[in-house]
Amino acid sequence: MTEHPSGLPEGAWPWFNDLCRGIGTVVARTPYRLHLHHRERIPRTGAVVMVANHTAFLDGPVLFCVLGRRSVFLVKHEQFQGPLGKFLRRLGQLPVRRGAPDRTPLLTAVRLLREGEGLVGVFPEGTRGTGEVVKAANGAAWLARSGGALVLPVACRGFRRPEGSGRRFRPRVDVLFGTPFALPPGKGKTALTEATELVRGRLAELVAELDVMRAGYPGNAEQQEGDSA
Repeated sequence: MTEHPSGLPEGAWPWFNDLCRGIGTVVARTPYRLHLHHRERIPRTGAVVMVANHTAFLDGPVLFCVLGRRSVFLVKHEQFQGPLGKFLRRLGQLPVRRGAPDRTPLLTAVRLLREGEGLVGVFPEGTRGTGEVVKAANGAAWLARSGGALVLPVACRGFRRPEGSGRRFRPRVDVLFGTPFALPPGKGKTALTEATELVRGRLAELVAELDVMRAGYPGNAEQQEGDSA
């Protein structure tokens, strides 16, 4: 499979990716009070693997819109059905079968990174949860090392509705971008495990930093409880 020179997989429409990101950024600010912290830390160029905690469906779509550059996210295969699947492919997103030995999307992502301008988004926890990042899969570290990419940690809080609460009016959502870092060189399973723990630890620290920030915002106690539930 050959890749589009824009840093997107074959079959994607670069103009469509740009258009949807622009529209999505505006739309996301309508139902939410979206606050982006240290967005200047996002590398404008070069190969990047973005890792983020995952608590709600909207984490992915909103991050896709606010990164400020074209990106490719690894999305669960079940989403690639019917019209939605066609839409995601035109955006340049890659389907991943969880729990199945399917290396095709990972190899495609590595090729995009090696071209030098790819940004690949991964949720290392593998599924939605409370977002403290107590565990992580090896995929993000493997991608970064195989593709020669920096790792960009990103923490999100606010999309997850507190347990037992009703509809919320324009809740506050915070996205904190961490400092990009390179993984140490190494080969073999042990080195990959250590790299994965480094990714998990950096991301967990960033989530904890964001939780402290949000705890200090006036009137944010209910939302903070929902984030850590």
